[in-house]
Amino acid sequence: MTAPEFFVTPGNGDRNRELFHYSQAVKIGDRIELAGQGGWNDDWQFPEKLSDEIDQAFLDIDRTLATAGASWDHVVIVRSYHVDIDSATVETMADRLRRYLPDQPPVWTNIGVAALGDENMRVEIEVTAVLPD
Repeated sequence: MTAPEFFVTPGNGDRNRELFHYSQAVKIGDRIELAGQGGWNDDWQFPEKLSDEIDQAFLDIDRTLATAGASWDHVVIVRSYHVDIDSATVETMADRLRRYLPDQPPVWTNIGVAALGDENMRVEIEVTAVLPD
């Protein structure tokens, strides 16, 4: 078995590793698993609008995938966690999935939760990517 290789996103990933003792991605063989990515910037600020927070989470996923040697083209599973989920949130997520994964809809689990890791967070998204042979 291939030894796991851990990654952090430059900027906010270094901060999170130091403060919370976790990595944002792990690569085992051809599979990459991302920890939940929230819609924060490198200064740990959250946008006012939920749609902007979702956009930031997708950008953070993009950066983290790139750090681990992957891209959205390799994503096969998306798990999204939402505080106060409603139809507008689901529509925003579906729109972003269409934008980032236009050729292949992923397996998507969309979950409403009471709270996330920071009281200002309203969305957190995990992805699984598989690299080609």
